[in-house]
Amino acid sequence: MALDLQPARPMARQECIREVFTAPPDAAYLAQRREQGWRIRAVEWVRETEGETARAVRQEAIPYGLRVGPDCLHLEEEPTEKQAMILMLELIIQDIRLPEVAAELNRRGFRTRRGFEWSPVAVFELLPRLIDVGPGVFSSEDWATRRPRLLNVG
Repeated sequence: MALDLQPARPMARQECIREVFTAPPDAAYLAQRREQGWRIRAVEWVRETEGETARAVRQEAIPYGLRVGPDCLHLEEEPTEKQAMILMLELIIQDIRLPEVAAELNRRGFRTRRGFEWSPVAVFELLPRLIDVGPGVFSSEDWATRRPRLLNVG
């Protein structure tokens, strides 16, 4: 099974802000925000609890290459991010320097999760995630067919 390494169309850049309210916003405030081009993306609810029902909720970033599944309970592969990681692994195996890895990702239209172009620092910060996914990628049938081509590039 060959993977198509063509990236999806680039994501539009988005500006996000988070506001903390002491009271619910009124209709005039919401209308003003809409006129400025803002739209609501999420609503966060909070309430006071006591006793055994109180529990701390820990939020963690979703690992690069994954997304929340349709059931909102499980993670599933994010195809474009997975393609970007496979390309990074291929280039790093070929001993390509991180600035050139970032440039190649940008040349092929890949963007970071936030929609920015890749930088050497962004690639470097993803190295622990690449180490996490490496065993699964390296043991796949697709990788077995790619490996001889990659090692003969020299």
